[in-house]
Formats: sequence, structure tokens, C-alpha cells
Amino acid sequence: MTQLVSISSTLLYAAFVLYLIATVFFAGSIKSKKHTNQTGKNKWATIAITITITGFISQLGYFITRWIASGHAPLSNLFEFITFFGMMLVAAFIIIYFIYRTHVLGVFALPIALLIIAYSSMFPRDVSPLIPALQSDWLAIHVSTVAAGEAILAISFVAGLIYLLKDVDLAKKGKQTFWLEAVLFSLVLVVGFIVSTTAGSIAGYESEFAYVNSEEEAATAQYALPALVIPHQGELLTEGQFATSLSMPAIVNASRLNTVLWSILTGTILYLVLRLVTRKSISALLQPLVKRVNLNLMDEVGYRSILIGFPVFTLGGLVFAMIWAQIAWTRFWGWDPKEVWALITWLFYAAFLHLRLSKGWEGNRSAWLAVIGFAIIMFNLIAVNLIIAGLHSYA
Repeated sequence: MTQLVSISSTLLYAAFVLYLIATVFFAGSIKSKKHTNQTGKNKWATIAITITITGFISQLGYFITRWIASGHAPLSNLFEFITFFGMMLVAAFIIIYFIYRTHVLGVFALPIALLIIAYSSMFPRDVSPLIPALQSDWLAIHVSTVAAGEAILAISFVAGLIYLLKDVDLAKKGKQTFWLEAVLFSLVLVVGFIVSTTAGSIAGYESEFAYVNSEEEAATAQYALPALVIPHQGELLTEGQFATSLSMPAIVNASRLNTVLWSILTGTILYLVLRLVTRKSISALLQPLVKRVNLNLMDEVGYRSILIGFPVFTLGGLVFAMIWAQIAWTRFWGWDPKEVWALITWLFYAAFLHLRLSKGWEGNRSAWLAVIGFAIIMFNLIAVNLIIAGLHSYA
């Protein structure tokens, strides 16, 4: 088993490197003077998509070998779920690419997949037996369908972001300029998470707290970064380590929230340094990449992605979820935080399709809705999993 896990990790690392290389080639394809509309075939794009497919096959090999090593679908913890989500995002991109042959999607979709995979690597990667509640075929059915649906919906975010970078006039300092930069700033915060957690790991930082959990029981919590917030009625057990006195409510996972706060702090510093060095906003840095984009095409890609992703998410996030909930807990619905946010996600994209089809919300407004939808998905993935305690929470 140890050898298979090692092979699995190597395949995932290879996929990460291949996606990175493919991004460079996609960037080269949109700079080609022979293809001013950034669509069709050229040698840069052909090489890029070939490398992307090779990377996807490598990541698929990671998934299969880890499944064999663990004896169950590798979807039972945050590391496994997020890497699968990243793999499905790449799969969705490959399918959309062969339909529309638009190269600029690769310049943005693959870096987002890279951020997602890098984000997953910060969580424990140990292969462990399933707890009784997860020992069901519905684990693979429900979780994989949710991840696939969210990944297809994520392509609408990529198309929407490209649309806005092309459409928004950055010379006018208005609300759209501000919020577009805020979206890109949030992506930098993910980099901040990777940097801060990696730094804590290299430094070997560890501290432990005794606290009272939501069930009024004594428990302990481990911190991998200095404590900006502490658990409910927390007491530091590790001598000589820094800790504030800011205690969190029992429902909040304070150690995870602490990591989020460090991510925000580190990401903000990285963003400010980037602004000082380049003397430009991130929006202005990226805008030259999309100056030849066909806005109508991006609008269609975003809409089609939601048309496909919404029913897939409906199956996984609601239908399959309720069936499994009835089997495991003898109830279809329990208003658990994850269930609530799955419903919010579904209602939002249902509203998107309603506004698009009956009210004619296209172009700029449609792009903004796609961006908001992805923000809801990310909140569910990050905040609900890491901070809010619940039956579904990976934390």
C-alpha cells in the first residue's frame, strides 16, 4: 500500500507540473499573430492541450492508484475532495475547449486548477480507513457528482472573469472596477494560504489548546500557526508559544479560522507588494491577455457551462445527498450548515437561469452572476468545511 500511495503522490505532482507548462503554452497561443480571434488551431494551442490531457491522465492515475491503496473512493477528506474537484475542473475545461476551441480559457482555467490542487496539498494526505458513516457506495456517487457539477459551474466563472476583464473599463474608477479587483484579490488570498501554511510547516510550529467543544465536553486542538484566535474557553498547553485571548464560540473551529486569518494577512501582504512593484492593479496586469477576446463567445461559454453543470449539481448536491441522508440518518434533510449552503448554491443558479431565460440577463450581468456563484461554491468549500462545525464538515 505504501508503494501505491507514493506512486499516487508522484502522479499528482506530475499533473501539477504539466498543467503549469500547459498554461505557458496557452499564453503563447493567444499571443500568436496568426490567430487574432484566439480561436481555431495553432501549434501553441495544440501543444498546450496535448500537455493538459497528459496531465489529466496523470491525475486520473493518481486517483485510481489512491483508490486501490485505500480500498475506497478517495473522496473522504479535504485533500482528496479538493484534488478531485481540481481534476474535474480540468476535465470540464478540456471538453469545453474542444467544443469552442478558445485558447484564452486555458490561460485562466488551468491556473485556477493549479491553485485548487496546491490548496489541497496543505491538508493531511494520509490514507486512513473510512469511519462507519462513510462506508457506503453513496460516498462515491454523491461526492463525485457534487464535485463534477461544481467544476463545470466553475468554468462559467472562468468565462465570466475573462468577459469582465475585457468589458470593464478600468480607466473609470467605479463599482465594477472595484469588485473585479476584489475577485482577483481573493485569488491572491489562496496563494496567501499556501504560503502561510507552508511557512508554518517548514518552521515546524506547533501549539496545543485545551477547550470546551459544542457538546460541552473537554477537548484539545492543535495549531500549525501562531494563535490569533483561540478555541472556546481555550487554555494554552504548549509553553512559550504565542496566543491571543480572543476566544471563539463553540460552534466555530478556531484552529481552522486561525489558518484562514493568517491566509488573509499573508495574501494581503503579497497583494500590496505586487501593487507596489508593478504599480498596476491585477486587473490591469491581466487585461492585455484578453484584448482580442470575443465577448459573445465568452458569454455563451459561461451560459452553456451553467446549463450543463446545474443539473449535475442538482443530482449530486440535492437528490443523491438526500437519498444518502435518509439511509445514514433516517431523514432527508436536517438543516446542517453544508446542506443549507448546498441549497443556497442550487437556488442561486436556478435564479441565474431564470433571469437569463425570462429577463434577458446576458453579457455583463450574466458574467457577474457567474462570479458570485463561484464565490458561493468557494465559501461552501472553505468556510463551511473549515470554520463551521457540522455533520458534513471535513474539519
